[in-house]
Amino acid sequence: MRDVGKLYEMLRRVQEPKGYYFNQDRERVFDLLDALLVNKERYGYMSCPCRLASEDKEKDRDIICPCVYREADVEAYGSCYCNLYVSKEWNEGQLPHEYVPERRPPVDYR
Repeated sequence: MRDVGKLYEMLRRVQEPKGYYFNQDRERVFDLLDALLVNKERYGYMSCPCRLASEDKEKDRDIICPCVYREADVEAYGSCYCNLYVSKEWNEGQLPHEYVPERRPPVDYR
């Protein structure tokens, strides 16, 4: 059984001091965290639920949450691609909630 609440608290304690907050839409956050746990069960690692994983940890290293694109996304848009991690300003409505474009280059899954 997946414990989304436990994952939420653990990640919150680690990420908030770094300036990354969970989206205030708690239902969305819990859905995304549950999907991360599903991917962990499926692949053995928590790949981004908003991207297609290859089932090869080395190929997917860049999309293991928090992905390598998060910092640049939050800096530019106030939110990561999934809207899981956001800035304080984004949550407070001080930044527009714009579409965050995909930064990951196309991957050959063959």
